[in-house]
Amino acid sequence: MSAASSRPAAPLVLYHVPMSGHCHRVELLLSLLDLPYRCELVNVRGGEHKREPFLRLNPFGQIPVLDDNGTVIADSNAILVYLALRYDEEGRWLPRDPVKAAAVQRWLSVAAGEIAFGPARARLAGVFGMDVPVDDARRQAERLFTAMEPLLAASAFLVGPDATLADVAAYAYIARAEEGGISLAPYPAIRAWLARVEALPRFVPMPVAKAA
Repeated sequence: MSAASSRPAAPLVLYHVPMSGHCHRVELLLSLLDLPYRCELVNVRGGEHKREPFLRLNPFGQIPVLDDNGTVIADSNAILVYLALRYDEEGRWLPRDPVKAAAVQRWLSVAAGEIAFGPARARLAGVFGMDVPVDDARRQAERLFTAMEPLLAASAFLVGPDATLADVAAYAYIARAEEGGISLAPYPAIRAWLARVEALPRFVPMPVAKAA
């Protein structure tokens, strides 16, 4: 009997802010899996995520957090893994094959590493006016995109011909790289990949930000 279950007992609750790519990747997978959910806005500007009762959900004071009928999961990539193992009976989004599963995990690490410190960090400056090392972030993004371009020229998605958690985790901050002053014009294969992600059934877009 599979550990996965196709439907939750009641709608899941996603604690989020709309402009966060970390939150978007969770909302995207919830939609791709066609799961019922509702969003609870967290007042990050007001510091709600650093106070009780939110700290009971995530002692690290970070978003997103998912509450699945009493099962509380924090960290966007951890939430993606949970949702895939809990509700994706076919193992599409997190393949059961060890080699493909490892390849997906590699991209989850990239999402928490090169993407977070590259296009995501540059966007913090461009959109929110935060004091971050933006030139270094843009250089990291360009190195990342230079490495990704030939991979995506040879493959429809990051881990083969089908979309996986790798694409869900990587999409948002790359799609909005220009909000951090990083042009995607030199990377046609990446732009084509973004379009393929956006063509997935039940895709939900990452909101477009206004500069600070």
